[in-house]
Amino acid sequence: MINCYILYSPKLDSYYIGMSQEHIADRILKHNTSFYGAHYTSKTSDWELYYIIECVTISQAMKIEKHIKKMKSITYLKNLKKFETIQLKLLEKYK
Repeated sequence: MINCYILYSPKLDSYYIGMSQEHIADRILKHNTSFYGAHYTSKTSDWELYYIIECVTISQAMKIEKHIKKMKSITYLKNLKKFETIQLKLLEKYK
């Protein structure tokens, strides 16, 4: 399973956008246990899944991750979760 995911930390009131080929629960556990060392997500251990987009290829997941990061907008993240059509358009645009 390849996906682009968004994590949220209530403690930091912050979001993290990433992509992965591994199961999302395993990925979140790694972020919450500082598996990646001195990385942005090592600042706290309360990361939770906010949103996930299942992708077909690694390339698609990377492009969607880059697109979301480029938006630099919490409003965009909230709208992505609120309006399914945004996800569908992203998957179509980056197939």
